[in-house]
Amino acid sequence: MSAPAPATGLFDCRDAYVRAVEELAAADPRIVAVVNDSVGSSKLGKFRDRFPDRLINVGIAEQNMVGVGAGLANGGKIPFVSGASCFLTARAMEQIKADCAYSFANVKLCGISSGVAYGELGATHHSIEDIAWLRAIDRLAVIVPADPWETAEAIKAAAAYDGPVYVRISRMPVPELARERTRFAIGHGETLREGGDIAIVANGTLVHRALAAADALAAEGVAARVVNMASIAPLDTELLAEAAKTGAIVTAEEGLARGGLGGAVAEWCAENAPVRMRMLGFPGFLPTGSAAWLMDRFGLSADGIATAARELLGLRAG
Repeated sequence: MSAPAPATGLFDCRDAYVRAVEELAAADPRIVAVVNDSVGSSKLGKFRDRFPDRLINVGIAEQNMVGVGAGLANGGKIPFVSGASCFLTARAMEQIKADCAYSFANVKLCGISSGVAYGELGATHHSIEDIAWLRAIDRLAVIVPADPWETAEAIKAAAAYDGPVYVRISRMPVPELARERTRFAIGHGETLREGGDIAIVANGTLVHRALAAADALAAEGVAARVVNMASIAPLDTELLAEAAKTGAIVTAEEGLARGGLGGAVAEWCAENAPVRMRMLGFPGFLPTGSAAWLMDRFGLSADGIATAARELLGLRAG
């Protein structure tokens, strides 16, 4: 369950993440946490205090962190390996590939402060390539939750899943989404809004923006379907097939579209359901700036998504 909403109605998904891990650890002694001097940024201070013998801090050594996690998994533990996603996925790529995926170790990789929200520190601290990198690795489940509820449920699903999982956890404040679904399952997305004119497929911090874009389009007589594709690998192809029936798809993500969600959707559609597409994401290395400025600057806003949909449909703004 999420904590009561603050006055802004926005949430930091790291809070949902740590609550879920603590709940799991209280019920299962196999749950442990491994960090790279990232107790604070991962918000695992209470976990450390509550379970002092079940948090391993390896220091700033991401390769060791993932290797230790794999070793713990081989010893019967369920490790949640938690660190800033830009460092976890780049510095420890070989260990993620060989120790986790190739070995099919039961490791749960938690990429904290993903996308562009780590801070105004430029491209070195942006994590916009992580999905493209990790989606190329065989046998690794990849999940990008959209809100606190989905973050907590993804963590629970990851713990129950037999095999390696990467969960991308944002620190950018997002609202709690209204939904009918009461259970999260790896490999399944959800349709948050029906529509037959065009489909907007998004995940993570772009989902609530996609819903706002659909509201703007509805006021102009355009019925946009909104799909939350939290599971990148495996991909929910049944849901994607329904989206393709609209004849036009816009994808939106807080990362590189080539190789990321946009790439995944385009690859499947090219072979199974050819459809007109626009892929919204960051183009590459980004300048230093606030997350809000970067999102607006590169069209990852409700207005940007709505504009892309209009252009794809050959419409002018209403």
